[in-house]
Amino acid sequence: MTLPDYLVLGGYFLMMIGIGAYCATRINKQEDYFLGGRSFGKLLQTFAAFGAGTGSSDPVNTGRTTFTGGMSGMWSVMFWLFVTPFYWITGVWYRRMRHLTLGDWYVERYESRGLGAAYSIFGVFFFMIYGSMFFSAIAKTAEPMIGATVMVFGNEMALQNVLIPVIAVVVVLYGIAGGLAAAYFTDLIQGLCIIGLSVMLIPIGLGALSDNPDLNPGGDKSGFEVMHDQLPESFFDIIGSTAAEFSLLYLVAIVLANLTGIVVQPHFIATGGGSAKTEYNARVGLVVGNFLKRFCTLGWVLTALIAATLYADVPELVQQPDLTWGYASMQLLGPGFRGLMLACLLAALMSSVDAQMVVGAGLIVRNLYVPFIKPEAGEQECLWAGRLTGMIVVAGSCVFSLTIYDMLGQLELTFWFPLVFAAPFWIGMYWRKANLRAAWVTVVYCLLFFFVIPFFGPRIFSGWRTDQDLMIRTPHTRTTTEQVVSKSGLRRTLTEAQAEWTAAAEGLSGDDLKQHASRQPRVVSEGKIEIPGENGMRVIEAGVTRLPQIQVATSTSIFWNKVVPIDEAVKPKVVGTEQVDEFTVRETLDYPAGTELRGEGSLKLNLLFYKPLGIDLGSQSKSSLNALELVPKIVMPFLVMILASFVTRKNSDEALDRYYAKMKTPVDPDPEADRQKLEAAYADPSTCERVKLFPNSSLEFQKPTTEDIVGFVISVATCFAIIGIAFVMAGIGG
Repeated sequence: MTLPDYLVLGGYFLMMIGIGAYCATRINKQEDYFLGGRSFGKLLQTFAAFGAGTGSSDPVNTGRTTFTGGMSGMWSVMFWLFVTPFYWITGVWYRRMRHLTLGDWYVERYESRGLGAAYSIFGVFFFMIYGSMFFSAIAKTAEPMIGATVMVFGNEMALQNVLIPVIAVVVVLYGIAGGLAAAYFTDLIQGLCIIGLSVMLIPIGLGALSDNPDLNPGGDKSGFEVMHDQLPESFFDIIGSTAAEFSLLYLVAIVLANLTGIVVQPHFIATGGGSAKTEYNARVGLVVGNFLKRFCTLGWVLTALIAATLYADVPELVQQPDLTWGYASMQLLGPGFRGLMLACLLAALMSSVDAQMVVGAGLIVRNLYVPFIKPEAGEQECLWAGRLTGMIVVAGSCVFSLTIYDMLGQLELTFWFPLVFAAPFWIGMYWRKANLRAAWVTVVYCLLFFFVIPFFGPRIFSGWRTDQDLMIRTPHTRTTTEQVVSKSGLRRTLTEAQAEWTAAAEGLSGDDLKQHASRQPRVVSEGKIEIPGENGMRVIEAGVTRLPQIQVATSTSIFWNKVVPIDEAVKPKVVGTEQVDEFTVRETLDYPAGTELRGEGSLKLNLLFYKPLGIDLGSQSKSSLNALELVPKIVMPFLVMILASFVTRKNSDEALDRYYAKMKTPVDPDPEADRQKLEAAYADPSTCERVKLFPNSSLEFQKPTTEDIVGFVISVATCFAIIGIAFVMAGIGG
C-alpha cells in the first residue's frame, strides 16, 4: 500500500462520518433514529437491502471456495438465491407490522414483554456473530495488501488487532450520530462501491491473462480461453459432487434453513421493508437489492477464476485461499486503486454493520431498557440510550471476530442460529391457535437441543463421551488418483519441486552440491517441465502426464465434533485397499480392532433422531451429514410449536382480532390516514375476513393478489436467469 492508497481510505472514512453528522440534524424521535421516519423510497430501500445482505466476507468466501474448487464455490454465497422470490411476499409483512423492532412484534402477537426481551437478547447475539464474520473477512483481505503485522507506537501488532477496532470506531461514530438514515445514505454510496468492486478486477485480470507470455505464448487467446486452457475442466462445473463442501443436498437444506430463519433476523424489520414509505417500495427494495447481490456474486466468481489461473503456483494462496481476493487486488491494481479496493470492501462491511448496530440498539432500548428498567423514559432519553447501546453490538462483533477468526465457522453458526425463534414467528403469522405457552416451550426446546444439551450434557455426564454406541464415524480414506495434469497444475508442481530442491541444497558442498545442481527443476518447453524423480530427472507434460493426486477424507464423527482413541499412542493403519479404476486406488484407514474411543467437543444431538430409523449415517458424505443435521433443526421446532399449541390455551381473542386485522390492512403512506384505517379495522375486525383464503377458520392465510403472483413468478424466473448466466460464463472460451 502506498500514500495514495491511504489517502483514499482516509477520505472515505471522513465522508462516512460527515454523512452521519448531517443525518443527526434530522433526528427528532425514536422512529427517525431506528427506522428513518419510514420515509424511504425504492432506491434507498434497494441499496439498504443490498448493503445489509452484502458483507466483506462475501467476496472473500467466494474467492476462497472458487480458488480451491472452481465455479461450484459460488454456492458459498449463492445459497440464498432461491429464498429471494419469497421476499416479494415478506416485504409487505414488515411494513404492515408498523413496529420499530421485531421484538415489538413478539410482544404484540403473544402479549408478552418477556418473549420480546428474550428475542431482543437473541437478536443482539446474532448481530455480534454475523458482524464478526465481516470483520474477520476484511482483515483477511487486507493482510496481503498491508501485511500480516503493523507497527503501532513502535510495537509490532497483528493486523486484525489494529484494523478491526479502527473500522469499528468509524462505524460507531457515524451510526451513533445519524441512525438508520445515515446507514441508508452510506449504503447507497457503499452499494455503488461494492458493485464497482465486483467488476473492477475482471477486465484487468482478463487482460493480464491474455497478455501473459507464459500462459498465452502465442498471444492469440482471450482471457476466457486462457482460463479453460490452464484450469481443470472440473473448475467450470456449477454444481459440486455429493462429497463437495457445498453439494446439492446440502444446498437444498441450507435454502430451507435460510427461508425458515431469515424472517426473524432482526434487521429485517428495517431493511426487509419496515422503513419503506409504501408496501410496494418495501417489496421492490428488498427483492431488487438482493438480486443485485446475486449478480455481483457472478463477478466475484469470475475474478476468483482469474486468480486461480494467474496465481495457481503461489504457495501462499495454496496454503491460505482466504487471501485470494486481497492478493489479486495487490497484484493487479496500481497505487490508489488498491486503496479504493480496500475502501470498497470496507463499504461492504460497514453497510452491514451500521444497520445491525442501529437495529440492535432498538432491540435493547425498546424491549429491555424501557419495559424493565425505565418505563417512563421519554423520546430524547430513548434516543440517547439507543446511540449508546449501539456500541454494544459493534464491540461484541469485534470480540467474536478476534477470538474466533474463522469465517466458515462463523457462517455455519448463522445458518441455524435464527431457527430458535422461527417457528413461533411463522406459525404465529398464520395460525390463531399459536400461543405464548407454546412459543416458550418451542424456544426452550431449541435452546436445549441446539445449545444446552450438546454443550453442557457431555460435561456433566462424562460417560457419554465413552459410550461406544456414539463413536460411529465415516470411513477415513486416502484416495490416490493418477490424474492428467492441467497447465495450472503443472505450474504448481514446478513451484513445489523448486521449493523442495532449494530446501535440499542446504548444507551441501563440493561434488554433492554439483550433483544437486544438475537436478534443478526447469521448464523444458511450453506445457512441459523437468523435475527430480526416483530414477533421475522426470519430464512432466500438461495434458499427457499423469501425476498422483492424494485426497484424504478424514474420518468424521457422527455424534461428536471429534473422536479420538483413549490411548493417545494408538494410530490409524491401513485396513483395506480398493482398486476403484485403472488410475485410482482407495485405502481405508482405521484404529486397530478393540480400540476404545472417546468423543470430544459438543454432542451432535440432532443426528440422534436418525438412530431409531436405522439410517446408516456412517456411510454418508460430510456434506450429506451437514444436511441431515439441519433437517431436525428445521422441522422439530415446528412440530413442537404445533403440538404445544393444541394442548395449551390460546391468547385473548381481542388481541388476536386486533393483530390480524392490522396485518390485513394495507399501509397508507400518510400516517394520519393510516391511523384512521387501522381504527376502522379494529372497530370491526370482521370487515377484513373477505381477504382470508380460508374464511371462518383459525388459519390466517390471505388470498394472493395479482401483484403477489406476478412479482413472485418474475422473481423465480430471475433466479433461473442468474443460474443460466453462470452456465454461459462457464462455457465462454471453452
